[in-house]
Amino acid sequence: MSKLVECVPNFSEGRNVEIIESIVDEVRKVEGVKLLDYSSDKDHNRSVVTFLGVPDEVEKAAFNLIRRAAELIDMRKHRGAHPRMGATDVVPFIPIKDVTTEECVEISQRLGKKVGDELRIPVYLYEDAASCAERKNLANIRKGQYEGFFEKIKQPEWKPDFGPDEINVKSGATVIGARFPLVAYNINLGTDDVEVANAIARKIRYIGGGLRYVKAVGVKVTERNIVQVSMNLVNYEKTPIYAAQEMVKMEAKRYGVPVVGSEVIGLVPMKALIDCAEYYLQIENFNMSQVLESRISG
Repeated sequence: MSKLVECVPNFSEGRNVEIIESIVDEVRKVEGVKLLDYSSDKDHNRSVVTFLGVPDEVEKAAFNLIRRAAELIDMRKHRGAHPRMGATDVVPFIPIKDVTTEECVEISQRLGKKVGDELRIPVYLYEDAASCAERKNLANIRKGQYEGFFEKIKQPEWKPDFGPDEINVKSGATVIGARFPLVAYNINLGTDDVEVANAIARKIRYIGGGLRYVKAVGVKVTERNIVQVSMNLVNYEKTPIYAAQEMVKMEAKRYGVPVVGSEVIGLVPMKALIDCAEYYLQIENFNMSQVLESRISG
């Protein structure tokens, strides 16, 4: 297997195990694709799938997943803490081996057209595949969420890149694109006040004047009666995990709230964790070649 592309679809179901498994099965059925991971969150009511393979087969698996999610998920009934706009909310393609970003952009465009034409779902391209600067940021596209898109899509500047010019009532709209590997990282706070989490999220995210490569939102974790700052670190090399961790801890002190834990959603690059170890342990002159597993895999 020479060329390798990673795909990390997020779909709007995190509670019904039967539906989740049926959607993920669409990935398992495609030869040339390896299912690496999938996880669900009941409070977010959202699942994240990670798979890897040769470009053509990854593209095929992504379409099959989107089609199955459209069949099984009804956005009119969906409720969850995480922002969302469609049954399959976002589908990024990430170059892993012998694949360029430009090739991932081409995959995004082909898939977007197929989803728009065959499934009649409006599609927006984002990040490196974005058709204009305003659509590069996922949060900017998704603003208003499913409920707000019935009016938003009528605005000339929000005409979809592919598919119908009106919202798909059952399936919403989908965002597809190409991007750098991101880290989905959540920090749990020792309070049940979601306004505290929202205030911290506003302070640390780039759009609010915070860290350059951080997107953040406050979320209530009902099962544990706590809240969390839910983040996407869209470039962990330029804004590492430890930078986000330390800023959240600093802001939480203003409210007398402790950090009680954190979680990584889906897969995380080894370097992102090694960077944290190097920072917190104050290791001098460290090199990735000193990691045993990197020597074995190499």
